[in-house]
Amino acid sequence: MGAGYQRLTHIRATMPGQIAEAAARRRRRDLPGDGERMLIIAADHPARGSLGVRDRPLAMASRADLLDRLQVALARPGVDGILAAPDVLEDLLLLGALEDKLAFGSMNRGGLQGSVFELDDRFTGFDAAAIDAMRLDGGKMLCRIDPADHASVATLESCAHAVTDLARRRLVAMVEPFWSTRTETGAVRNDLSPEAVIRAISIAQALGVTSAYTWLKIPAVAEMERVMAATTLPALLLGGDPPDIDAAFADWHRALGLPGVRGLVVGRALLYPPDDDVATAVDGAAALVRKARR
Repeated sequence: MGAGYQRLTHIRATMPGQIAEAAARRRRRDLPGDGERMLIIAADHPARGSLGVRDRPLAMASRADLLDRLQVALARPGVDGILAAPDVLEDLLLLGALEDKLAFGSMNRGGLQGSVFELDDRFTGFDAAAIDAMRLDGGKMLCRIDPADHASVATLESCAHAVTDLARRRLVAMVEPFWSTRTETGAVRNDLSPEAVIRAISIAQALGVTSAYTWLKIPAVAEMERVMAATTLPALLLGGDPPDIDAAFADWHRALGLPGVRGLVVGRALLYPPDDDVATAVDGAAALVRKARR
């Protein structure tokens, strides 16, 4: 681990108050205005035990390597901000990498990948009070709905409370809904058919006492015109771990032109591209977002 990252360990061990100080002095920026789109880099996967990218099961295991990639991505023109769990955001704050960037905190990471309780998406990260205190721009929550799993109702209730708490502070609630099922092997699979995405959106956008500050984080699927017709809320397209990055770029390009789509929230596809050229991958996504701005 390089000297810069050894400094992080030193600060955390001896001067942890510097994290709050860095958050207090961070230069903030506004959300994109009318007709603008934004590109957010996602880095909250490790907090759920999801470390793999394509055929690399531990691709995200090295924190130094992840931070290197994030700093490259955040420094590229056209990148508006970051979505991450508390530990990653704190590292980036101490590194000074979040100046003039949007920052969203990941809230529920308790549904660990591959666990028997994976669909019990408990809130184990940020809460609305901490997001407000750290001067972040909003919170993101995963909301997987499996009609055959009793845990889904607890997830829905928790997400509703989080939406309400964020809205009371006039902070964005970024809700990522999926209609989910378990396969015969026990693995969780998200249904990406247009009908399932529409059903998940319909439930997610009604969570909380108000939807005034709710944004959706949704996949780019087939028949996106019909999907986006299901909501009046702003939507951001998620990236996931696509097996074909070129096909993913084509899907994003088509969907970015639709009314209501306000940009991309992409992590692994840009941070760990097949050729490991983070800058070029991020620049390609930023070019798509720029073309969609009008």
